[in-house]
Amino acid sequence: MASSAAFETVCDRLEQLTSLDRLESRGTVRLLLKSAGLEASSVSGAQMAVAIDRLLGSELETRGVENVATVVSELSASVADLADESTGDSPDAIFARLGG
Repeated sequence: MASSAAFETVCDRLEQLTSLDRLESRGTVRLLLKSAGLEASSVSGAQMAVAIDRLLGSELETRGVENVATVVSELSASVADLADESTGDSPDAIFARLGG
């Protein structure tokens, strides 16, 4: 199953910004999406940005990543402008699922 541009972008940037290798980066982002109730194949840039802002910090801290706030900020900015290729939930629906 093909992954969305948002998923691929975040995985690539996470690998560049941290000491995580490709497999660790992709696994971390997949766990992030699972926690948010999203799929790698259909997540949009807006959905990914919300998930990053809300959940990624704790995932990175668990993995011992340094400068978590900077990494989260960089990743969020990298997907914010991606075209919406998904027909999934709106950011409001994601916030509702996350208890926001």
